[in-house]
Amino acid sequence: MTLDQVLQLFAAAAILCNVATLGLAVAALRRRGGPGRGRVSTGRGTAAVGARTVVGMAALLAIAATLGSLYLSEIAHLEPCRWCWFQRIAMYPLALVLAVGWARKDRGVHLYGLPMCAAGAAMSTWHYLLQHFPDLEGATTCSLTSPCAVRYAWEFGFVSIPYMAGSVFVLVGALLISSRRRT
Repeated sequence: MTLDQVLQLFAAAAILCNVATLGLAVAALRRRGGPGRGRVSTGRGTAAVGARTVVGMAALLAIAATLGSLYLSEIAHLEPCRWCWFQRIAMYPLALVLAVGWARKDRGVHLYGLPMCAAGAAMSTWHYLLQHFPDLEGATTCSLTSPCAVRYAWEFGFVSIPYMAGSVFVLVGALLISSRRRT
């Protein structure tokens, strides 16, 4: 697989993350919509099992994003800029925290994961803005070898690497909120 094909695959995955996030938001709104639209419980342990499954999905997404970023830098040799590193600082521990929380059946894992998701999504948004508006503070002076405004990927006319990372942060955050409501 070429780098262009991998980037297209990652971009498609980011769009799927956006669709899944939208689906979670619609489902949450429908649950709040009116009488008789609440969640139906099918047994005593159903909610806890559901929450654990959701945390497991969030952990897998964070692990996949971590491995994807490592692929881009270590195998494809795309040098991460300063803002890419900040996003990695949020994503890498998030993958570990969620995996450990899932393995330990920690019902409070959202308390650790949500702040990382919020910080990562904020950093991804800022980095995406830097790519659109390079005149913003620090975009061109980020690094001589890897400026923050450089777009290694620009798939489908709008999906860049910070967009991909932001999509994962937002979906993982939505899943963690969903898992919190299931416990």
